[in-house]
Amino acid sequence: MVTRQFPRPAEIKEWMSFKKPEFNTRLRHLNASLTIADLRDVARRRTPKAAFDYADGAAESEISMVRARQAFEDLEFRPDILHPVHRVDTSIEILGARSDLPFGIAPTGFTRLLHTVGERAGAEAAQAAGIPFTLSTLGPTSIEDVRQASPTGRNWFQLYMTRDREISYELTRRAAAAGYDTLMFTVDAPVAGARLRDQRNGFSIPPQLTLGTILNAIPRPGWWIDFLTTPALELASLSSTDLSMGELFNGAMDPTISYEDLAIIREMWPGNIVVKGVQNVADSTRLVDLGVDGIVLSNHGGRQLDRAPVPFHLFPQVVREVGRDATFMIDTGIMHGADIAASVALGAKFTLVGRAYLYGLMAGGRDGVDRMISILRSEIELTMNLLGVGTLAELEPRHVRQLTRMGEVAAIYQTATSLVGLIRSKRQREQNSRLIRK
Repeated sequence: MVTRQFPRPAEIKEWMSFKKPEFNTRLRHLNASLTIADLRDVARRRTPKAAFDYADGAAESEISMVRARQAFEDLEFRPDILHPVHRVDTSIEILGARSDLPFGIAPTGFTRLLHTVGERAGAEAAQAAGIPFTLSTLGPTSIEDVRQASPTGRNWFQLYMTRDREISYELTRRAAAAGYDTLMFTVDAPVAGARLRDQRNGFSIPPQLTLGTILNAIPRPGWWIDFLTTPALELASLSSTDLSMGELFNGAMDPTISYEDLAIIREMWPGNIVVKGVQNVADSTRLVDLGVDGIVLSNHGGRQLDRAPVPFHLFPQVVREVGRDATFMIDTGIMHGADIAASVALGAKFTLVGRAYLYGLMAGGRDGVDRMISILRSEIELTMNLLGVGTLAELEPRHVRQLTRMGEVAAIYQTATSLVGLIRSKRQREQNSRLIRK
C-alpha cells in the first residue's frame, strides 16, 4: 500500500521554481538557442532571404560545404575512462599569444548587410571571450574602427591581393600601424566563386533593392529599419580610393597572385603571417619551408571551388607528412564544439568559425555573437570531460576516428589492394618453392 498525504508547501517549493520571464523577444530567442543550428533558425527568421543566403550559401551545387559538414558529423570519438579531470582548461597558445578557446572568428565580408553592428560586434565579443577576431579586406568596418572597438583584443587582418597592388600594400601598412598582430594572406580566391544562391536572389555588389527584396524584408521590420536608417554600406578599409564599391569588389581579387606577392607582403609585415586557403600537401610543405608562421587549410567555406578538398579530411595527411611542429589551422564546416575538439585531437593548432559567427550576428547582434561563443565553449568543455581529458594538449589522434563516407571507400579500396597483394605474394612464393624443389 502507498501511504498518501496532503501536499506540503515547503516540498512543492523545493521541487518547483518558476523561471523569470524574459519579455525581450530577441533575448528570449537567444537564451532558448542551445546549438548553432538553433541560432541559424533564429537568424533565418530575422534576416531577409537574400542577406541570409549570402551568409549561408556556397558555390555552385554547394557540394564542398555539404561534404565539409558531413565530415564532422561522421566522426567517432573514443573516450578514455577512469581518467580524473578536476578542471577543463580550454586555453591554447597560438602564434605567440594565449587564446582562451581553441577557435577564433574567421574573416567574413559585408557583415553590416546581415546586422547593422557588423564587425564591431564580432570584435567586441571576441575581446570579451579572449579569442582572436579577423577583419576581412571586404569588411564594411575600417581597420581603425575595429581596433577602436577592440583595443585590448587580438585583432588579425585578412588580406586579398588586389589588382592594384598599392591598395593591398596600403592596407598592410594600416593594419600594422593599428596594432594587428597577424596578417592572413588569402590564396584561394583568385576570382570570385559562382554563388548561385546569390545570383538567383538578385544579390549584387553593391546591394540593390528589388520588388522581391522589399516584399521579403517587410515581415522583418528590425532588419529593414536598421538597413535604411544607418550609414550606407561601404568597404570601409578601401573607402579612401575614388572607386565605387562595385569597382572595388571586382578589383579585390586577382588571378595573377603569386609567391612573389607573398614575399613582398612578408617583407612589409612586422608580425605573424598566415597563409589561408591551402588545399594540398605540396603547397603546405613549400610554405613551411619558406618560413610562414601558420597555414589555414581551407576551401573558403565551400564558397570558391566546388568539390574542393575537405579540410578535415586533408589536414591529418598534411600534419603526418609535413610535421606536427608547424602551425596548422582549419576552417570550413565547424558548427559544434566537438568539431573543434576533434580538429585539435588530429593535429590542428587552432580553428576558425565563419558561418557560426554570422548566424549569431544575424540572430542578435553582439548578444548573438556572445551566445555563439558560449555555446561552442560549453560544447568543447563537455566533449573534453566526456573524453577524459583536462587540457587541449591531452587530445590525441587516438581519441578520434574518421568515419567519413569517402574515408570508408578509401579504406575499403586500400584493404582490397592489400589483400590482392598478399594473394599475389603467396602465389609467387609457392611458384618459387616449386622451382626450388625441382
